[in-house]
Amino acid sequence: MRVSREKFAENREKILTVAGVLFREKGFDGIGVAEIMKAAGMTHGGFYGHFESKEELALEVSRALIEKVKIRWNEIIASAPERPLDALLNHYLSRCSVDDPGGSCVFASLAQEVSRSRGPVREAFNDGLSMLVGILSEIVPGETSQERRVRGFATLSAMMGAVVLARAVESRELSDNFLYTTRDALSSAKRASG
Repeated sequence: MRVSREKFAENREKILTVAGVLFREKGFDGIGVAEIMKAAGMTHGGFYGHFESKEELALEVSRALIEKVKIRWNEIIASAPERPLDALLNHYLSRCSVDDPGGSCVFASLAQEVSRSRGPVREAFNDGLSMLVGILSEIVPGETSQERRVRGFATLSAMMGAVVLARAVESRELSDNFLYTTRDALSSAKRASG
């Protein structure tokens, strides 16, 4: 029995969405195709009608999640034109980013795993991280574009590092300290320079 184009597209989108959550929760290597398809409410055999391989799925999921980060960051920045960096820091350096890896930033969830790989997914992360540095370079303080670009790199590194470290520890107090001292330090740097 053939599936309509609309249903096919709906099923593909469901696989991408479910895989996006599971990859961020468990890593690319921590979940198999059969588990992804089961979580999507479909059979394992149906996977290959949508994707040639798990690697293709990982690439498509990565690209989609990176695009979502870009859109979300731009929305946050646009919603706070007076203090865009503070708005972004408050969003990113939050308990939600730590407590919900499956629903939060693809970079903080998968960067370490991607760092041990080669190929298209790593290239997508490269392009995505460069794009985020570009966004930050527009809102961090600095006299010149070069100074703002350097601060963009440092800010992104601190933001993502704080989330990764906050997830890695058992102590809620220590986790909060990673988040909130980083947020305050980056925000203070903005005020001190502004």
